[in-house]
Amino acid sequence: MDAIDHINVDVNDLDACYPFYRKVLELDLLRPPSDFQGEHAMFEAGETVLTLAETGRADEWGEENITHPLDKAHIAFETDRENYDRMISELDGQFPKQGPYDWDSFEGFYFLDPDGNLLEIITYEPIPDDTERTLLTHDDV
Repeated sequence: MDAIDHINVDVNDLDACYPFYRKVLELDLLRPPSDFQGEHAMFEAGETVLTLAETGRADEWGEENITHPLDKAHIAFETDRENYDRMISELDGQFPKQGPYDWDSFEGFYFLDPDGNLLEIITYEPIPDDTERTLLTHDDV
């Protein structure tokens, strides 16, 4: 295999998830919902296409059923340090042990989309020297 071409994400409410993936995650829009006869939207992250499909089968995770994110399937997005820090500020507090995590070569933070699908954002850029942040590790969960 050379790459992952596309990923379909089940959502329950495309009207809630579409602006989240477009504005919060800032994914590049390939095809808006109006391009489809069904309830879909197509984005691009790097060279991978991500399609939201309103199927009614979203994961619906929440604080009450995520004791730690490491045992759940998720999609991880890579970004730069500035965007990573912005997303932590916007999305922190959804459930315990969201992170950030020290994964040796990168830092990661878990969060939920509006339908409870588990996502992660990572950055390979180091923490600035003037930033104080406690990082969790695999042993913390």
